Amino acid sequence: MRSLVDSWTLGGIRIPNRVLLAPLAGIGNWFVRLQAKRHGAGLAFSEMVSSFAIHYRNERTCREMLRIHPEERDGGPVAIQLFGHDPEVMRSAAGTVAAAGADLIDLNMGCPVPKVCKTGAGAALLGDPDRAVALARAAHEGSGLPVTVKLRPGREPGDRAGVELAKRLVEEAEVAGLTFHPRHASQQHRGAPDYDLARRLVEELAPTPVIVSGGLRDADGTRAAFEQSGASAVMLARGSLGNPWLFERLLGERGEDPSTDEVLDELDWVVDCAADHFGPERAARYLRKFYPWYLDRMGAPRSVYDALQRSDSLDEARALLAGLRLAPAAA
Repeated sequence: MRSLVDSWTLGGIRIPNRVLLAPLAGIGNWFVRLQAKRHGAGLAFSEMVSSFAIHYRNERTCREMLRIHPEERDGGPVAIQLFGHDPEVMRSAAGTVAAAGADLIDLNMGCPVPKVCKTGAGAALLGDPDRAVALARAAHEGSGLPVTVKLRPGREPGDRAGVELAKRLVEEAEVAGLTFHPRHASQQHRGAPDYDLARRLVEELAPTPVIVSGGLRDADGTRAAFEQSGASAVMLARGSLGNPWLFERLLGERGEDPSTDEVLDELDWVVDCAADHFGPERAARYLRKFYPWYLDRMGAPRSVYDALQRSDSLDEARALLAGLRLAPAAA
């Protein structure tokens, strides 16, 4: 009987369980990954990082986006996700990522965002399989690390270019594993994922591990997708935002929802980490997208949402959050 708590191997690296954190664009920095690990994630992927920015030694990219906290390793390995379209640039960037201490490199070949696709990266690679295979080879050769790829079935409904590409990546580039988001790129995050299609890919690529992603927002639905797809593991994305306790639920370590104090304690931890990473001024702006994920779990008054979105000071934000410990939940 398969279980999400079972350990497994990916590219020869032991992963302690089968519940993973997805590469969340613009979000998945070291403290978001560490948060997932604190709550049980067996492997956490970084937000996607430009191979060109690394190759040309962009100072902020290399300092902030390649930062790995020592405590991240306590819960399992760390993967850095790269995107780009030039194999030689990818080779160089992968070497820098390996030197930074990553255990795995993941390549994004599924991002549907136009500004990524117009460069020939992300989901555009579904239509350029020769380049995609060359990129995966270059990432491995440049880093010496196991390489995985995240992709989608195709760019439009009925398109199976991603399925065919997945086979070539395994056969020709010898990737260590694949993450499959069974929605087409044009769907982005809309519509029901096709977990039956994921199962067919799992069966065709065996024994290469396939991780399933997409639509995994609650414990019951995630367990059902794990069984239906037959995947080696599940990868939580939007369902984990403001809800790291979902990892614990899936691993059988929690049955109840977090209390208001637990949610506020977690958010206080996030605020402190953001201040450490970005400095107080940048953190105050950056955290505006984080606050609603947590406030939604507490039934916080709309006035607090609005005040936090206007706040330019972490001290002010902390005072607003502290007030929620004493205030009754909104009706």
